[in-house]
Amino acid sequence: MHALGVSIGKQCRAGDLILLNGPLGAGKTVLVQGIGQALGINDVTSPTFVISRIHKGALSLVHVDAYRLLESGNAAAYLDDLDLDTPRESAVTVIEWGGAESARLSEERLEITIDRSEEVREVTINKVGPRWQELVI
Repeated sequence: MHALGVSIGKQCRAGDLILLNGPLGAGKTVLVQGIGQALGINDVTSPTFVISRIHKGALSLVHVDAYRLLESGNAAAYLDDLDLDTPRESAVTVIEWGGAESARLSEERLEITIDRSEEVREVTINKVGPRWQELVI
């Protein structure tokens, strides 16, 4: 997951939105750590309890964990309260548990689903919009 994150991170640019989905323990945060490493950021930790962290690097990383927002029953409103539009323009934004509420933030996004229900992780990558069609994994 880390190596996949590094590969994706090397291809990121300001304004990119990446949505991650998968069960607890699937490797979402490890993938974000790889993205962070590619951006020159080595201290990426899960923002589960603070919901959002901004990591400064050559290109900043906005790391959001929407798990607690989804449990609230009003995730869209709480996501709006985070005011992600402002930092997103000059950063890469990665949202763990990024469902439909998060998808509305951009018409161009990378949606990654991690399935760890079997012995092997299965990763599905959905490239939404022209920006992501050039992504090479």
